[in-house]
Amino acid sequence: MSGEAVKIRLYLEQPLGAGQGLDLSRDHAHYLFNVMRLGPGGFVAVFNGRDGAWMAEVAEAGKRGGTLICQHQIAPQRNPPDLWLIFAPIKKARTDFIVEKAAEMGAARILPVQTDFTNSDRIRQDRLQAHAIEAAEQCGGTFVPVVDDLQPLSRLLAAWPEGRALIWADEGLADSAPPCPPPPAPAALLIGPEGGFSASERDRLRRLPMVHPISLGPRILRADTAAVAALTLWQSTAGDWQ
Repeated sequence: MSGEAVKIRLYLEQPLGAGQGLDLSRDHAHYLFNVMRLGPGGFVAVFNGRDGAWMAEVAEAGKRGGTLICQHQIAPQRNPPDLWLIFAPIKKARTDFIVEKAAEMGAARILPVQTDFTNSDRIRQDRLQAHAIEAAEQCGGTFVPVVDDLQPLSRLLAAWPEGRALIWADEGLADSAPPCPPPPAPAALLIGPEGGFSASERDRLRRLPMVHPISLGPRILRADTAAVAALTLWQSTAGDWQ
């Protein structure tokens, strides 16, 4: 069966290779056998974020589990550019949206941060990671970005890795001219909270040598819109959309 004929894609944290048996969790078994109505002899595309995408055949189907057998590779592993997305969590549904779109648009790592004006002091990292996995399953990707747990922006900046550019979407530059092409990878995009960055945060960002402030246009964007706009700008000029 060709890869194009398979409509179901599944992320599994198991090694993939020809003849490899894959044990299914209860949740995966429920999805494949009860929701999608697959049975023995059915096919599903599987990936693990490392070994590309593989065709797998259902060997056993049960209520609490099942087994797939890898047949052959249908797509090579394709990793995104080394781009991080750093953002301050906002309302639950909009935070989910940011993570989903970042995974779809090729972010290599997603880092929620606590800023002075962040209106959420905690996240469900496991739930956001699940959203990133679902986005990769739906968009045909073979890579799943890691979603970090929430950390203070100040801590992230203090331990910033040498050689990585930090592209700051500065709402204070809304009336400025369009930016020059952003720095290439390794890089990170920084999106602020709904209330913007505080005066002390803005002062610190301006003084850091790896920071590149940019404008996202003549209008101040909502945080979730800004994340998509910044990812689009970078991917179209410095990423793998060229």
